[in-house]
Amino acid sequence: MSSGPKKEKKTTHINSNPPIDVVILWVDGSDTNHQNKMRPFLSDKEKMSEKKFRTRFDQVNEIQYTIESILKYATYIRRIFIVTDNQSPEFIKNNPNRYPKVSIIDHKVIFEGHHDVLPTFNCRSIETCIYRIPDLSEHFIYFNDDFCLINPTTISDFFVDGKPVLRGSWQSFDEDRFIKSLKPKRYGHKHAQQLAAKLVGLKRYYNFKHTPHPMRKSTFELFFSKNNNVFRNNIKHRFRSINQFTPQGLANHLEIKNKSCILKKKRSLLYFRSYKKPLLWYTIKLNLFSKRKLFFASQSLDLCPPKKRQYILDWLQNRIHQSM
Repeated sequence: MSSGPKKEKKTTHINSNPPIDVVILWVDGSDTNHQNKMRPFLSDKEKMSEKKFRTRFDQVNEIQYTIESILKYATYIRRIFIVTDNQSPEFIKNNPNRYPKVSIIDHKVIFEGHHDVLPTFNCRSIETCIYRIPDLSEHFIYFNDDFCLINPTTISDFFVDGKPVLRGSWQSFDEDRFIKSLKPKRYGHKHAQQLAAKLVGLKRYYNFKHTPHPMRKSTFELFFSKNNNVFRNNIKHRFRSINQFTPQGLANHLEIKNKSCILKKKRSLLYFRSYKKPLLWYTIKLNLFSKRKLFFASQSLDLCPPKKRQYILDWLQNRIHQSM
């Protein structure tokens, strides 16, 4: 016997599909105008011809594969912002109608109010400012221009109920690891991550690798609104400094401290950073191991021997354009 109409349970609706943008930093180091802009700020002009220095600026058009992989394997992306210094990739200039989601953002836009630190040739300084891109969505993913997607992705690979999915593992600071403390100090990517963790007040750091980085704009806005001096100190260096933290690390450690993220050990990454092995090794890795991975990264591909580099680029071309 019915006792009357049942009351509906009130449910809280969580927007699990927020607008998501992608941000990519890009530079064409072979551009004469870019080189002329850089030269006056180098005390050692010979650096301009050093491979270790050049590889931070040189490119082999990897960004086209990055963008086209996003368009194919992350169709939910709203917009793709390419941050540059008065440049634009040739494939965009030659065929802009093919890429309606792509917008070019100049350094002057995101460094508004801080033009005295321009020009800058420092990705960490630029990364510190990307949250200032006009009309950037609250949820965005930062891609290096050597990242690609190689299989279909979903929003939950990057955000779960609006929380960033962070891929990495916990590690102790170098000074707290006996073996590390005996070795000469290194000031690379891990050091910059550790500075970010210390800035947030953590006792360890979350070591993230070369994968796309999901982030929230408000995380940067809130922190830098209270710590403008930290913002200013991180953007003032025209070239990398040992005193700079990595902004991705700052965002990650803030999210961890606030318990507003999802930690995941599985990186789903196929990663090349050395090209000394025989071509067969790369062939096997690309064709067998790629089936279970979401992300691909080829660091400093400009330094790869031509035959191997062409094979990798052809593989990406076929991977992205099959059934596209």
